[in-house]
Amino acid sequence: MAPSVSDVVPSIADAVDDLKLTVTKQDNGPSYPFYYPYYDPEEKFPPTQVYQHTDPGAKADRAKPHLLTPETNVSHISPFIGTEISGVQISQLSEDGLNELALYAAERKVLIFRNQDFKDIGPDRQIEIAKHFGRIQRHPTSGNVKGYPEFHVVYRGTEHDMLKEVIPDERINRTQWHSDVSYEKQPAGTTFFFVLDQPEVGGDTLFGSQVEAYNRLSPEFKKRLEGLRAVHSAFEQAESSRRRGGVVRREPILTEHPLVRRHPVTGEKALYVNQGFTRRIVGYKTEESEYLLRFLFDHIAKGADFQIRARYEPGTVVVWDNRVTVHSATGDFNPGDRRHAVRLTPQAEVPTDV
Repeated sequence: MAPSVSDVVPSIADAVDDLKLTVTKQDNGPSYPFYYPYYDPEEKFPPTQVYQHTDPGAKADRAKPHLLTPETNVSHISPFIGTEISGVQISQLSEDGLNELALYAAERKVLIFRNQDFKDIGPDRQIEIAKHFGRIQRHPTSGNVKGYPEFHVVYRGTEHDMLKEVIPDERINRTQWHSDVSYEKQPAGTTFFFVLDQPEVGGDTLFGSQVEAYNRLSPEFKKRLEGLRAVHSAFEQAESSRRRGGVVRREPILTEHPLVRRHPVTGEKALYVNQGFTRRIVGYKTEESEYLLRFLFDHIAKGADFQIRARYEPGTVVVWDNRVTVHSATGDFNPGDRRHAVRLTPQAEVPTDV
């Protein structure tokens, strides 16, 4: 039986309304154009020099009275990693409060702060707060902000899709666990990531506890890892940037770090290898190194019971300790959606296993 006119007309009207929405919806660009990724091929950085770092968490009151006030709301995501926090503004914390933030990030690995004004306090104040946690790393290849090389800009939109360039479509999935710039002589410590635009659905970040990954190993296997060192490489990142016509502001380096490192404040041991930058184990032959690293990478990636998924919403700031975690972006949102965020990456101490 043919449909009646009353059945057809609403369908046509709905289609016309959908078309109007499609036509009238305009992309006005990023909400915070100041932080649009900037690349200057003439911008060059000298080799990074080692500096004396003392973690501010070592000076913190263990009770954290300036951070965890009666107004602060705390919700743990997992026993091993991840805490959501609201009712406190990072921008308003005193020096004591920032010290306590460093300690709490080390203890809980990842802190997800909600309803923050951090994105609106301006670049100078943002950098000032981050510098409390260490010298800020200037990334050799990523987009930064013109005049502010301290910012590492994460941007994906229709006109600029860096994730697709770094991890191309030949991959079945684009999950790649890593600890930021672990190739540095002094890799990242307490790290800040604030969101400016995010997709309606998707675009989360996966985080895993390298402390719990280490704890799951048998005592005998832990003994096998003692004293081992691994090479972390910046060369692949630099070459990838050169291939796509990008910048290389600092010449790449190879750095050796302990396979297991100890946190200077909590004393916890954590695996310190990651798929993104760890290339080989010092003193092992190629097949031996590949065998052990493949096992560790697989163990870390499959550890869903010591991982969390950080979900973003307007005003979210994530603070995590790169020394004891790994993370991965998720490319699970529509290609036309914009995801725009900024990272500030203070460098911590030279990794040690004692």
